[in-house]
Order: sequence, then structure tokens, then C-alpha cells
Amino acid sequence: MNPRLKAYLQLCRPANLPTAVADILAGMSISGLFAGLEVFEIPIVDLLPFLMLIMASVFLYAGGVVLNDVFDVEIDKIERPERPIPSGIVPLRKAGLFGFVLLLVGVCLAFLVNRDCGLISILLALAILSYDKFAKHHAFLGPLNMGVCRGLNLLMGISLLDTMENWPYVLVPIVFIFAVTMISRGEVHGKNKGNILLAGLLYVVVLFGVFYLHQVFANGDLWYMVFLGLFAFMVFKPLIKAYQNNTPGNIKKAVKSGVLSIILLDAAMAVAHANIIIGVLMLLLLPLSMYLAKQFAVT
Repeated sequence: MNPRLKAYLQLCRPANLPTAVADILAGMSISGLFAGLEVFEIPIVDLLPFLMLIMASVFLYAGGVVLNDVFDVEIDKIERPERPIPSGIVPLRKAGLFGFVLLLVGVCLAFLVNRDCGLISILLALAILSYDKFAKHHAFLGPLNMGVCRGLNLLMGISLLDTMENWPYVLVPIVFIFAVTMISRGEVHGKNKGNILLAGLLYVVVLFGVFYLHQVFANGDLWYMVFLGLFAFMVFKPLIKAYQNNTPGNIKKAVKSGVLSIILLDAAMAVAHANIIIGVLMLLLLPLSMYLAKQFAVT
């Protein structure tokens, strides 16, 4: 692969992009798009708005991580000099233009789906810029802002059918991503056992939160528990290891697992509002994401 093309792809964090797709699929399921399906029935949808909203989310996410590297260039020169911008493979100005174009394309695609999706995409773009430029430097506001970005991404999927009755689900990714971002604070230097303990507590809150929300809003069976169990295994195993041996390497693995496990969390939320086939299709995003994680950095 051409080194410059690979560098631009690296800026977009390809391994993370399937998690944005999972958010939208979960939101669509929560909105009722797949309501009434039998347990093993294959869903059929209006393909154009379905694909446009997925691509809107992917472009917004990619734009956000590109601009994150743009705003972090001075720090990365010291801590991560091998990254595309500090290494000089991608010029800073071109990277900035690339990131803003990705955000703009994402917003335009969302408006082509419907007005509500478009308006939420603007809020999401503003939240992304807020995190990239300001909030990430704050110990509390940074993780909260990052969680809000994920929550708005899920809400964009929920808004597909112009219905917001199930908006409390947005709290799930906000809490979970807050926890993952807290863990990531130790990626470079380690020594963040306090953050890991807090993250573990918040993971438990997320598990009970999903169970509670499904009791209130969902009419499906208990298949979602399978995906929720897989999610719990994926996030807690590396978290416990990072606590026991609090090194940057183990912390990075816990963060990586946290980011990729969003697919399982989204699948658990989707299955209760759709059927197990939706969950299996979403689960296929995980090996794709894990494969890409071997080629490109996740964090």
C-alpha cells in the first residue's frame, strides 16, 4: 500500500469505524425499524437511507479522530512521533482540511436522511470539535464529552424514524465511554489504578442499565443476555489484568478492548428491540474491527 495513503487511513482509525456502524444499527433497532421480526427472520429495509445514515456516522467518526491528531500534533511530537502528522508523512494543513471535509460530508449525508438526523449530526460534529480542541484536556469534562459523542451517535440512529421515546438508551454509551476514556488516561505513563476501579464500577452500572432499560422499553426475549455476557467478558478480563499489572501496555489493551467491545454492547441493545439475526450481523463487525486493529492503531 502507498505509504501516504496508509498514513491517511491511519488517521481515520479504520479499526474503530465499525463501532460507529454498530451504534447506528443499535439506534435503528431501538427506534423500531426492525420491530415485529420473528426470532430468526432476516430483516428487509429501505436501503438508501439505511446506508446513508451509516456512512454519515462513519464520516463523522473519521473526521473526529483525524482532527484529534491535528490538535494533538505538539503532544504527539513528544509522545507518539511515529504518527502520520508528527512524522511528516501527512502535512498538518492537509490533515486539518481532510478532517473538516469528513465532518462536513457526514453532516450532509445525515440531512439527506431526515431533518432530525441532520440536526443531531450538527450537535455531534460540535461535540467532536469540543472534545478535540478543549475538553480532552480536562480530567472530567474530557471523558464526559467523549461519552456524549457516542450518545449522540446512537441518538442519530434512534432518530431515523423521527421518534425519540427511547432516548434514555443514550445514557448507556455516555457512561461506558466515560469509563473507557478514564482508563485511557494512563496509556502513556501507567499508574492509573484509581481510574481502573472507577471504570469497573461504571461497567457494572452499564450492565444493569441495559437490563433495566430493556425491562422498561423492550418487548423482546432474553437473547440479548448472550451478547451482554460476551460484552462483560471482553471488557472485564483486560481491565482486571490492567489493574493487577498497571503498565501502559496492559492499560492500552484494556482501552482497545473497551473500544471494540462497543459492538457487543450495541448488539445487546439491538437484539432486545429486533431479533437475534440483527445481533449476529452486528457481531460480524467485531472480527472486521479486530483485523483492522492489527493493521492500524486503535487509540
